[in-house]
Amino acid sequence: MIAELGLAALWLAAALAVLQLFAGALTLTRRGATMAGVVRPVAVVQGILALVAFGALIQVFAVTDLSVKLVALNSHSMKPLVFKIAGAWGNHEGSMLLWVTVMGLAGAFLALVERRLPEPTMLATLAGQAFVSLGFYAFLLIASNPFERLDPAPVEGNGLNPLLQDLGLAFHPPTLYLGYVGLSIAFSFAVGALVTREVGPAFARAMRPWVLAAWIFLTIGIAAGSYWAYYELGWGGWWFWDPVENASLMPWLAATALLHSVSVLAARDALRAWTIMLGVVAFSMSMVGTFLVRSGILTSVHAFAVDPERGSFILALLAINIGGALALFGLRAATVTEGERFALVSREGALVMNNVLLSAILGIVLFGTLYPLVAEALGAKVSVGPPYFNPVGALFFLPMLLVLAVGPMLRWRRDSLGRVGKRLLIPAAVVLIAAIVMVVRGGAGLLPFLGLVLGLGVAVASILPLRERNLRRTPLAIWGMVVAHLGVGVSLIGMASESAYSVERLVALRTGESTSVGPWQVRLSAVEPVAGPNWTALEARLVVAYEDQRTTIVRPQARSFWTPPQQTSESALLTRWNGQLYAVLGGEASDGRWQVRLWWKPFVTLIWLGGGLIALGGLLALIGRVASDVRRIVARDKIAYRRERQGR
Repeated sequence: MIAELGLAALWLAAALAVLQLFAGALTLTRRGATMAGVVRPVAVVQGILALVAFGALIQVFAVTDLSVKLVALNSHSMKPLVFKIAGAWGNHEGSMLLWVTVMGLAGAFLALVERRLPEPTMLATLAGQAFVSLGFYAFLLIASNPFERLDPAPVEGNGLNPLLQDLGLAFHPPTLYLGYVGLSIAFSFAVGALVTREVGPAFARAMRPWVLAAWIFLTIGIAAGSYWAYYELGWGGWWFWDPVENASLMPWLAATALLHSVSVLAARDALRAWTIMLGVVAFSMSMVGTFLVRSGILTSVHAFAVDPERGSFILALLAINIGGALALFGLRAATVTEGERFALVSREGALVMNNVLLSAILGIVLFGTLYPLVAEALGAKVSVGPPYFNPVGALFFLPMLLVLAVGPMLRWRRDSLGRVGKRLLIPAAVVLIAAIVMVVRGGAGLLPFLGLVLGLGVAVASILPLRERNLRRTPLAIWGMVVAHLGVGVSLIGMASESAYSVERLVALRTGESTSVGPWQVRLSAVEPVAGPNWTALEARLVVAYEDQRTTIVRPQARSFWTPPQQTSESALLTRWNGQLYAVLGGEASDGRWQVRLWWKPFVTLIWLGGGLIALGGLLALIGRVASDVRRIVARDKIAYRRERQGR
């Protein structure tokens, strides 16, 4: 009964998306003005129905209703409840239902709270959002029904991929989807503004919170996914330029450029065409990522679908949504006026340079992701990995760091490098000292060397905009910029340190034998069997000591899941202020020795600490911007109220 309720809610939500689309479109005509009052309520009800459908899916997973095909394929009764619930979106159909649910709720919230835009632009935006949602509703109802029944129901389910049975993956997909859907709202804003020719500061102020929120969730999702891969897969790496990793990075790069562009448009009425184009490109990258993950052309632990027909459906959606938006942009681009002019040496100029460099990096990642797929389609096997992405991306990333350091200290409209140069003496001195220390120490390659010294420079330069300010009166948006830019520097320091100074040791130990890795002494004390709710494991007890200090025990495991049958490596991490010890247990050799893989990774945790700071900076900026907008609306309403009373 619950499954049928969910399916009915999904059909009704799709029907309301059709009504929302046509009502919104009709309001733009002379005869359809009477439909204006329909669009917002319909958007709200559509969001509620989508939430009901997703709630029904969570319920059938929570109770393990094996008569639902999706549950039988992706869950079983012995799984912990949290992973039963996570199984609702740990598969193709469920993740797509999560997508349309978040999209419906975002549209409902937009319809409820947004009052800053002219009503025609707002209704056109909601119509655009309905158009995008309708394609995904059709995809679910025609090609990927999450509520399909099995008759007879199996006795037990297949279970969820053991690699996905982790709290990191329970929260990683929802945060990414919140980011993707936030970009769909930005896309709809861009379409609505093009349709009504209302591209200006008011449009940017309405769009900016959605871009900021999407960017925050994308940052959290990427950081969480990176850390999950780092500790769960047992390979010791935090990024490998996997196509599915790139599928989440590309929207983030576009959203970062869009965030800077929309801020300039909101504050200085410049970069109008840039903002519209980036709104389209950012969501385009989300759609490209969705296609890569669900088309069946990739093999990955994150890649859900293996059905090329469903991949073709998504490719058609991509072509319709993005092709239509680009065609609209081409038709209306001439009507988007240039906006205010500014000098090359100005904060606007720095932001334009930042956007150009981010767009170049996006192009590099997009080419490196798609080229092997195109080559394989033509009969050639090509591998594109770090040897391409790292040096080619660095050609644009390193100059971007210089712009990142200088840009926040420039004045709007026009400035001089001479004035800013004095402020840059401190970060320049830090960079010089760090470079000398690293040259004397040696052992680092060129890219880690540059990354470490420039990361330190960016971290120091990021706090300089706070000089000569009253910190208590500094707007939250400024604090957000400072914290986010500081996070970039901190993450870069962690990446460069890990790359330059990591130490790896692969050994075979008998019980009681010892080895060392970096400053750590490691002794294998025992290997014992342990059991969990749906797995058994061999657990090593490693007695470790940092530079002859007191000992600590870490416990890596080699797990065996039985539903579905699969073996995984559960790494053990020991974190200090200056890095992490990383241990993985391998198999037992014929002579009774156990394979143990060890890493010492200096300052590796700064990678995710920096990611957290970046997201925190975005959150501070979002709170500050929303509070500022609320104050502006309240002040406007007070003025209108006073005028009304005076008129009486």
